Amino acid sequence: MSTSETGPIEDLPAVAPQLRALRRRASLTLEAAARAAGLSPAHLSRLETGQRQPSLPMLLALARIYGTTVSELLGETVPDRDAVVRAPAMEPTHAGGWTYWQTGAPGRGMQALRVRVPHGTQGDIVRVHPGEEWLYVLKGRLRLRLGDSAHILEPGDSAHFDSLTPHRLAAVDHDGAELLFVHTLLQSPNSALCIGPTPGEMP
Repeated sequence: MSTSETGPIEDLPAVAPQLRALRRRASLTLEAAARAAGLSPAHLSRLETGQRQPSLPMLLALARIYGTTVSELLGETVPDRDAVVRAPAMEPTHAGGWTYWQTGAPGRGMQALRVRVPHGTQGDIVRVHPGEEWLYVLKGRLRLRLGDSAHILEPGDSAHFDSLTPHRLAAVDHDGAELLFVHTLLQSPNSALCIGPTPGEMP
């Protein structure tokens, strides 16, 4: 799936209005929310009007800033926090070139996702935020940058790290990578979280 820079989001019609509604519910101005997420106000405005498609890292960042979950940002619901989520209920969602499936219930202290990362995405995005992340590679090879070190993860490899360590993900192979991904939902002051481009390419 290609990501348009200026065209409307056709596969995620609920995202744009949800982003705006949840920002207002959090009593944040466009400028304050954009600054907390490391985005320009114009970029966040394009996300809220459907002119640009949010990546999964952006959704994670905005969910933390707004005190909610990715599921709520996407307008998804899982009935009554069921302990078991059946495969047919795991509808694929596309965001910023990524495909992911919600594999856990919303409103918990952590979020569990199955994620497909296409080749060449998130190469210029670095994330820093409170909490922990765990991932397990199912298919393909994943390049994980943690601080100053880079790791190539093969199928069956996993990583568990402090999310305050600057980190980036990218698929090594042209067929992309698929992984299980779990992250905590610790809330923090807006200033503690940043997301944005960093100079240079991942080695």
